[in-house]
Amino acid sequence: MKRIFTDCRVVTLDTDISQPDGYQVRENQMIATENGVITAVGENLPTAGHNLVSLQNKLVTPGLIDAHTHLVFAGDRSGEFEQRLQGVPYQQIALNGGGILSTVNATRNASLEELVKLAIPRAKALMRDGVTTIEIKSGYGLSVEHELKILRAAKTLKDLLDINVTTTLLGAHALPPEFKNDSNGYIELVCNEMIPAAAQEGLADAVDVFCEGIGFSPDQMMTVFEAAQRHGLHIKGHTEQLSNLGGSALAAKMGALSVDHIEYLTDEDVEALAENGTVATLLPGAFYFLRETQQPPVGQLRQHRVPMAIATDFNPGTSPFASLTLMMNMASTLFGLTPQENLYGVTRHAAQALGMGNKGQIAAGFDADFAVWDLTSPAQLSYQVGLAPLCARYLKGELAHDA
Repeated sequence: MKRIFTDCRVVTLDTDISQPDGYQVRENQMIATENGVITAVGENLPTAGHNLVSLQNKLVTPGLIDAHTHLVFAGDRSGEFEQRLQGVPYQQIALNGGGILSTVNATRNASLEELVKLAIPRAKALMRDGVTTIEIKSGYGLSVEHELKILRAAKTLKDLLDINVTTTLLGAHALPPEFKNDSNGYIELVCNEMIPAAAQEGLADAVDVFCEGIGFSPDQMMTVFEAAQRHGLHIKGHTEQLSNLGGSALAAKMGALSVDHIEYLTDEDVEALAENGTVATLLPGAFYFLRETQQPPVGQLRQHRVPMAIATDFNPGTSPFASLTLMMNMASTLFGLTPQENLYGVTRHAAQALGMGNKGQIAAGFDADFAVWDLTSPAQLSYQVGLAPLCARYLKGELAHDA
């Protein structure tokens, strides 16, 4: 199918963020597509043999990409949120059965069908926010059976909804109760059984590790990453969120697509990201919800020209926010990012964080995934929250349904 979208005001993001042209609104543009791929962008394109679709002078951006979510889970953590506000320490909540293990228990007890049913409205909320691609991590099963169940649920969403889905195995998210005081034994399970099973079924595109004092050590992360790479999977890291263990630099040197959270990055860590082409993914929702005070080193990331992605980190415990445009606003208000950095962070840089070289720009050779907005300026995506300016989403040149 050949189409030309006419009457477009396009923000292409087809140049590096240091060059202004990609962020400027280009008036009176046409976008030509064939078989879901953009073939040309410009004025007065030849229209012979193409179906014409007018976008009525609306603003067109690449479809938004949420590069870090934990969308598939069961259970509810609003009760412990209320307890924390009443002064109950997290340690006490965990001892009473709350915390991440409460989500693990609920997720283990849920069927595949139940997990899919619970995840659909979360995904639809992101779709209504202009998102065309989401990354979904496992991490609430913590056993081979249940981690694979979560990944299967994530893959099912791709079949049921008009959205692209990429999946990440986060088996090394926390220590399950059956491996209490035996973290090395659990890492062996992740490497020897979980990763091979996920790879054999084609359930995971990448493998992630929570490298933190309350998670897993850099050495354990390296062991998991080596296993992932043996099976041809990308690697990503939850690193430097609560302290600095050197996980980000290690992940970057091993070829990680991204390191996420990264509030405690050092100058040396930032240099490692720059040298190895690793994206820094900022998660302002978790920073806000946990009322953290240690901000990621945005100035140093800019100085070293490290691409910054922005994602929701949608999860039940620390970032229960299904709005990527809200994260763009938070990235500005909490971390000082500009609207331009925000838009690159949820499109071009987010695609890079997922290893998707065919998404995130409106340019020849890229997938025809774009969002159409009733806005005059791309800065309004960071400025306004809750006004639902989305007019339409297109996936591979086809109108996508949001509800």
